[in-house]
Amino acid sequence: LAIVCVFASAVFTMLTGGSGVTIVAIGGLLLPVLIQQGYPEKFSLGLVTTAGAVGLLLPPSPLVLIYCYVTRVHVAKTYYATLWPGLVLVLILSLYSLYVGYTRKIPTERFDIRVVLKELWVVKWEALTPILVLVGLGSGLMELHESAAAAALYTLVIEVYVYKDLSWKKVLRVAKEAMSLAGAIIVILAMATALTNYVIQAGVPKAILDYFVAKGMSELWHFIVVLNIFLFIMGMLMDAFSVLLVALPLLVPLAANFGMHPFYLAVMFLLNLEIAYVTPPVGLNLYIASFRFRKPVVEIYRVVLPFVGLLMAGLLLIILVPRLSSFTVEDEVAALRAEAEKTGTIPMQAWALECIQEDPPNYVPCTPEDIAKYGADGKTIPGMDDGGDDGDSGDDGAGGGDLVDDFFDDGDEKKKTDEDLVDEFFDDGDEAGGGSADPDEKKKKKDLNGATVDDLVDEF
Repeated sequence: LAIVCVFASAVFTMLTGGSGVTIVAIGGLLLPVLIQQGYPEKFSLGLVTTAGAVGLLLPPSPLVLIYCYVTRVHVAKTYYATLWPGLVLVLILSLYSLYVGYTRKIPTERFDIRVVLKELWVVKWEALTPILVLVGLGSGLMELHESAAAAALYTLVIEVYVYKDLSWKKVLRVAKEAMSLAGAIIVILAMATALTNYVIQAGVPKAILDYFVAKGMSELWHFIVVLNIFLFIMGMLMDAFSVLLVALPLLVPLAANFGMHPFYLAVMFLLNLEIAYVTPPVGLNLYIASFRFRKPVVEIYRVVLPFVGLLMAGLLLIILVPRLSSFTVEDEVAALRAEAEKTGTIPMQAWALECIQEDPPNYVPCTPEDIAKYGADGKTIPGMDDGGDDGDSGDDGAGGGDLVDDFFDDGDEKKKTDEDLVDEFFDDGDEAGGGSADPDEKKKKKDLNGATVDDLVDEF
């Protein structure tokens, strides 16, 4: 039953985006049952207070959507990446629950697939809602806003025609209330976006980065330590939605400077906020649990500490093993790089999956190897900027650097590149500078870097 509590709490948070709501709804239902089955009251109270935290990493979590909205990262790929760290945390809490059940000799029931299928059939219509969203996003058939509209339409049809809980008259009232709520959310998003844009344009992220660099923070692990402390404090003082909308835009340029993986940052960001929610003394969920279960908040402090320790252990594991949150796109990144190498283009789409980007879709590299190969701005094409040409030690001043050099100076005319440019385009050796003019045309010998103006038409 404790494992059921972990999964139920995670799924409820996954769908609602709020672990506090999970404490009130799922915790209120399962706490008496857990105690009745023989689980210690302290364990049961700590479990229902903290188990919902892991649901924020599972698709289709609303907070992951907001993260993608702010950072402009691919939604479906982010969901797939955060799924596995979320399942690792579910496994950690489940193993601890299994240990408590075993040591306390809690009676168990034999697993029966028929019972599972029977219960799933009862909630078949509800269970199809997240499946519809995930399949639509994962297959590429729907964009983010289209999947949201499809889910809303599906829910409306089920409520009106299947369950018949709503009449069309009530639907109009619900729509009016929903529009009022959506309008308020849009205003909040607009104000938050305006604030963050102002702060970014004022150069605050760069000033913060310069300050930390001056203090010796030059390595990625330095930034990760500071970032985790900052997020933990922010999670205690603000709700997750506010932190995502206000603080995340300020952190993205800093994370981009250190070359952080976008999915690695997503998992670290969301998990820190949720751990802060259940950490004494000011975690918001502690006060919700105290109110819901009518227990002194100091008692809630004590019972959640083992679970906070487990969640922090999971966070540490994710920090130390970045591949837990990035392995899902490794094959795709390799394929994108191979395709770029084959076609002689810049692997910008691979960078979008490898590095958090400050200014999408102007993707830039983040690894030292890519920066050396493509330049810090990611605009250097390999093979077109080799530092010089035959008989030429550097930039010939043709207006385009070595790109023009490599295209037009083959070293056979003993001319500067800017003179050679027209030759290579228009002089094939039968005209001015390399042979006799076409006999059937009268050339105007108005010289243009070794070729005539009329030569242009001839060669084309």
